[in-house]
Amino acid sequence: MTMSMTREQGMELLRQMLRIRRFEERAAELYQLGKIHGFLHLYIGEEAVAAGSIPPLTSEDAIVATYREHGHALVRGTSMRSLMAELFGKATGCARGRGGSMHFFDASRRFYGGLAIVGGGLPVAVGLALADKLHGRARVTACYFGDGAVAEGEFHESLNLAALWKLPVLFVCENNLYAMGTALARHQSQPDIAKKAKAYALTAHTVDGMDVLAVDVATRRAVEFVRQGHGPYFLECLTYRFRAHSMYDAELYRTKDEVNEWKQRDPIATFQQTLRTAKLLHDEDWKQLDTSIAAEVTDAVAFAEAGPWESVEELTTDVYSRIVGDQERAGS
Repeated sequence: MTMSMTREQGMELLRQMLRIRRFEERAAELYQLGKIHGFLHLYIGEEAVAAGSIPPLTSEDAIVATYREHGHALVRGTSMRSLMAELFGKATGCARGRGGSMHFFDASRRFYGGLAIVGGGLPVAVGLALADKLHGRARVTACYFGDGAVAEGEFHESLNLAALWKLPVLFVCENNLYAMGTALARHQSQPDIAKKAKAYALTAHTVDGMDVLAVDVATRRAVEFVRQGHGPYFLECLTYRFRAHSMYDAELYRTKDEVNEWKQRDPIATFQQTLRTAKLLHDEDWKQLDTSIAAEVTDAVAFAEAGPWESVEELTTDVYSRIVGDQERAGS
């Protein structure tokens, strides 16, 4: 897409994508070192979607994401420290160490997951949007999900209800062409996902998810449409993950040649060149940016390693109701 923004705006988009990339690269290293356990789904390659689609939202808007949500939480503004601590399972994590990689949560920023169930965020987003509409609030709920969620019943139920009731939902499909290890063409008779949304009378648009500027422009248009009360909007972002589905994935379903071909469209390298061509980025700018982000990641790791584990006494908090004695009840 043609460059049409200020240097500050361009540098911020680049910064957010690079923050995601460096965070994910370090997380992969720490996982291999045994510092991070459980599942880990990396966002490397898809950075342009989160970096381009979240800034157009306001702080009052809500976000519902999937288990590949590290980048979304970072761009939304949750501190890298608390996110890294969550990966470590520490009490200083954004979910007090209880959620881990797939369950980032930050209610203070209206970031409601990190939901591990495929398609599980769709009805949650519809519910949030319904509440906002009933209360007369001019808010937008952005719901992120992958192409694999299209095979779930929640997808069809949620789109139908959102369209029927004209709910303020921005559905963002991050179509990376694979539902875990199953290619889109092998699990969908109609691989054009935007057409499915149109079948439910939603306004739908497909955008190059490897182009952060294109995503930014498309999202601003979509958010304005929803906020003006026209009902839900469906934005399909065509993207690609460079790493395996998870750290346990042998990647037997795609070739190295295919991955390398997509890497030629790396969203960070491509946008970096766009900024250089427009004379908005110079070697010293890149060096300073990379150095500052490296320092941020190092600081986040140190914070996570130094953080405390949840105490045994707190393990039942938010699991069981607290028993209130007669004396305490009378005092209240």
